Amino acid sequence: MPNNHFKRGELYNVINGMGTIAVARRMQKNFRNAGLEITIEQWSVLFHLWREDKLSQQELCNRTFRDKPSITRLIDNLEKLHLVKRIPSPTDRRINLITLTEAAQNLQQITIDIANQTMAEALVGVDKSEIEIVKNVFQRVYNNLTQVSGE
Repeated sequence: MPNNHFKRGELYNVINGMGTIAVARRMQKNFRNAGLEITIEQWSVLFHLWREDKLSQQELCNRTFRDKPSITRLIDNLEKLHLVKRIPSPTDRRINLITLTEAAQNLQQITIDIANQTMAEALVGVDKSEIEIVKNVFQRVYNNLTQVSGE
């Protein structure tokens, strides 16, 4: 018999990701308090573009774990904020690449600082060893579910 039985409330907390939601809400609040009018979802797209600019919408879907309609909406809104542009791919006319604007590049350091501040707030009283355990457990959960389903 497996040793991983959860009480109903505990399982709901894991599935619901209450910690993730709390961090996202706090980071959104911290963005607002800093006068930044971007959402956490928009920031996650920008974050991946800061790591590697000029990604296709499909690659952004893969990296952010979002579906195509969600990414399209996020990119449309980021374009309206003049934070990204769609440019044609030099190798495939059917594909647009998403690239950062100067305004988005100017947001990088302040938003990363806010994200780091938010994580510092979230991890008060949590030892590095505990963080490593949680990271390892969630990596195993992810691997178990993606290897089985072939995602």
